Amino acid sequence: MANVLIIDDEKQICTLMSRAIDRMGHHVEFAQNLEKGLKLAKSNDVDVIFLDVQLPDGNGLNHLPVFQALPSSPEVIIVTGYANLEGAQLAIECNAWDYIEKPASFDKVRHVVERALRYRKQRQGSVPNFSFERHGIIGDSAEIMGCLDMAARGAANNVNVLITGQTGTGKDLFARAIHANSIRADHHFVVLDCGALPESIIESLLFGHTKGSFTGAHKDEEGFIKRADGGTLFLDEVGELTMPMQKTFLRVLQERRFHPIGSTQEVESDFKLVCASNRDLDKMAKSGQFRKDLLFRLRSITIHLPPLLERVGDIKGLSLHCIQRLCESHHVEIKNISPDFFDVLKAYSWPGNVRELFSTLEWTFTKAFHEQTIFPKHLPTQIRIQAAQRELDETSRRKQHQVSNCTPPSTIPKWQEFRKNHIAQGEMQYLHDLIGLSDGNIVKAAEISGISRPHLYGLIRKYNLSA
Repeated sequence: MANVLIIDDEKQICTLMSRAIDRMGHHVEFAQNLEKGLKLAKSNDVDVIFLDVQLPDGNGLNHLPVFQALPSSPEVIIVTGYANLEGAQLAIECNAWDYIEKPASFDKVRHVVERALRYRKQRQGSVPNFSFERHGIIGDSAEIMGCLDMAARGAANNVNVLITGQTGTGKDLFARAIHANSIRADHHFVVLDCGALPESIIESLLFGHTKGSFTGAHKDEEGFIKRADGGTLFLDEVGELTMPMQKTFLRVLQERRFHPIGSTQEVESDFKLVCASNRDLDKMAKSGQFRKDLLFRLRSITIHLPPLLERVGDIKGLSLHCIQRLCESHHVEIKNISPDFFDVLKAYSWPGNVRELFSTLEWTFTKAFHEQTIFPKHLPTQIRIQAAQRELDETSRRKQHQVSNCTPPSTIPKWQEFRKNHIAQGEMQYLHDLIGLSDGNIVKAAEISGISRPHLYGLIRKYNLSA
């Protein structure tokens, strides 16, 4: 008997599906929102989860990695009344077991549950006999754990791996970890950045050349593909390959044989291929900018690294790791960090992802080098401003929510008096935050706020503040 959980906001759908699963002899529970569903999933060893997309407290697809990361590693089936090709593709890319449209028939529910449980039994009976060493990959969020699981699969098998994600998410780090955990770890890890090289020399770098094959070829040179023989070839920004190079490289992937430039002799190379791109290769393939047949070969396994904004829970661990490394490299004692320091980091959007976070921490460490504790004040101004703006927005939303939910008062002030008091409170709070962000520097405060210095001095005197 298996444990099945249904998470759907329509009670009728929950009831109908529960009856179908109950008839199969399985234990079934249901929840009508994500919060209750996650609570039930955590308190039971769930085998299969039917997860709706449009739920009162969030999108089911966005929470898919959270459910997949549970200790019981349940098989998740996306079920929705708004089925479409894009949603189906996204569900499968997120490693959902299946994607079905509701209302689903009894036979459809029975069939998908039987197949999911059969796969689950097979998967549990074939636990990998290896462990995956992280090699510098930091984080325990559900999103990053899912990526590590896919990386482990990529390392354990001699298949091509495609790593996608925004700039600064750690694609190079994952590629190196895959190589280091593979049976090829004792051989070369060869890196070629396809976006940083002129088109005229990429072919020579990949395939090598013989002496005299072109002007400047003074001796035989071994190409990157041959250098990766027995090891791993990492093509970074593979989306930058020209169409002619894509065609040539496709043949190399198929046969693992090629001709160095100027040579009549074919050369063999047994390499594992790992590619990375921050571009949408599917979109490029549809528009004719990237070969579909090559894309199919590149992504035997695909790992999509989430932006830092989607794994905020990892910011503290990443920051502690970076600051500890900085302290050790500069031979100084480990610095204390104020608790609100991490609150400010989590309030920032991090468009540059982990790379920007580490660069910011290096700048912050330099500023606080001679101090024992790192405070938010040591962070760059733009990060503190964004954090302050977000806090003010959240405070405003909370106040609006409180106003909309409170009972009418027995008395109420005159409109002009009410307006005057609230404007004064808002101005005082704004000035207080402005002075803090500018470290009491009036010139800087005027630049940030757009208020003239005479007007700013007048406001400070009006509210009896000190700059």
